[in-house]
Amino acid sequence: MALVLNDRVKETTTTTGTGALTFAGAVSGFETFSVGIGNSNTTYYAIAHLTANEWEVGLGTLAGDSSTITRTSIISSSNSDAAVDFAAGTKDVFCTFPASKTMDMTLTTAGDILYASSANTPARLAKGSALDVLTMNAGATAPEWASGGVTAGFCIAMSIAL
Repeated sequence: MALVLNDRVKETTTTTGTGALTFAGAVSGFETFSVGIGNSNTTYYAIAHLTANEWEVGLGTLAGDSSTITRTSIISSSNSDAAVDFAAGTKDVFCTFPASKTMDMTLTTAGDILYASSANTPARLAKGSALDVLTMNAGATAPEWASGGVTAGFCIAMSIAL
């Protein structure tokens, strides 16, 4: 299972409730999730009800036969960022890339360093101070700055030792 993004992937559904959505076929001019994303892969999706003010953006997992998508993690929605209990009617389901997952939204200052704080979740480490050294935190889960970094004398000593 891999995270897959693709352009022009859009299907309809008439599924109601908060569970997995069953696809009803590609919208004209678009690919199906099966073709564009592939069986058992994950993707970012958006769901938009065509006649009600209901929408959702999240990370979804396609079934092995790509006929359904499980709403694995909700990122934002018309239901206070929780799973939407979709009403009857047709909804568009399409592949998207959430703004909260872009580097532009993560990197805010010159000198920032980008890293993954968990799967598919970008995070930033603000730049350190002069002579700081980039190290790994005690839990070995994220980078951090350590004070009193490398000096010119240390570099000369290390090159002589080698």
